[in-house]
Amino acid sequence: MPENIWIRREPLNALGFVRHEEMRRRTRELFQRLDIPLHPETEVRDLSVANRQMVEIAKAVSYDSDILIMDEPTSAITEREVEHLFRIIRALKDQGKGIIYITHKMNELFEIADEVSVFRDGRFVGEHLAADVTRDDIIKLMVGREITQMFPKETVPIGDVALSVRDLCLEGKFHGVSLICAREKFWLRGPCRLGAASNVAETLFGVTPATSGLILINGKEIAIKNPGTAMDAGMGFLTEDRKASGCFLLLDIMANMQIALLRHGHATAGFVKEHEIEALCQQQKNRLRVRTPDLEEPIINLSGGNQQKVLIARWLMTKPKILILDEPTRGIDVGAKAEIHKLITELAGQGRGRY
Repeated sequence: MPENIWIRREPLNALGFVRHEEMRRRTRELFQRLDIPLHPETEVRDLSVANRQMVEIAKAVSYDSDILIMDEPTSAITEREVEHLFRIIRALKDQGKGIIYITHKMNELFEIADEVSVFRDGRFVGEHLAADVTRDDIIKLMVGREITQMFPKETVPIGDVALSVRDLCLEGKFHGVSLICAREKFWLRGPCRLGAASNVAETLFGVTPATSGLILINGKEIAIKNPGTAMDAGMGFLTEDRKASGCFLLLDIMANMQIALLRHGHATAGFVKEHEIEALCQQQKNRLRVRTPDLEEPIINLSGGNQQKVLIARWLMTKPKILILDEPTRGIDVGAKAEIHKLITELAGQGRGRY
């Protein structure tokens, strides 16, 4: 972790070599100052998304700048860590530091903001004192219209059990997880620690195969050893971190949408049925209202909400029996959140299991 935090600012000795022990000492002091319970020797790749976020926050604070920009700093941390971050922000404000805080979470604005500036589609649309506006005022400015129902609820009949898990374990991560998912939406709150719910989701999809336990799909036990096994069993998986493990950022929208579809009969003798797949991708683009000039646009150029819609489209085209959604509205604006929640409700009504 020290290398991530102090990159290009490493303490050097007289010969120009990095003083690694000094860098570790500074990291320990920084973590102690910010009350972050991480060991400096841990490699960042071994951290959960939430703890990586805490490292990024520590890195930003370490610059001791007069102006600090925080872009969605709470998108992957728990409520306890959010309160922790707010204490840091208040302390920085008391020191005369300026904070530019970018977020889609309305409750955070009213807790820490003095002024609120709203942008929509890359354009500035308004600035107000936080005390002068309501949550609904800000949402209307953000999406250009009123959203009457953010999280629509549709009552659907409970169908047969699609997914059953018994005493699922992944050594060193979680143990004894059991759940039943029928034709409905089902949420799992983290079994014991930060990031554990995401570990369970990845294990169900075979990203990190379980060390013990049973997974049954439609009552039939199945050994999910890798994502290919899970896909063949009718599963789809929207990952927690779209940039790190969801999107192929240098590829275009069509390539990102079609990647999971190629296992489902849309290639012959090694040749992809391009026209057929393009029609399906265009259909999903229109259905999910992905805002882009065309399917050839690199996905890296899209907003977070539109990137998320592309990933959802990827799995919808496979017509999954079970769709695992890990933080499906993380880091996207309120308009996109409402659309995705509406879509999830519609899919549950069509008889697909959601986890």
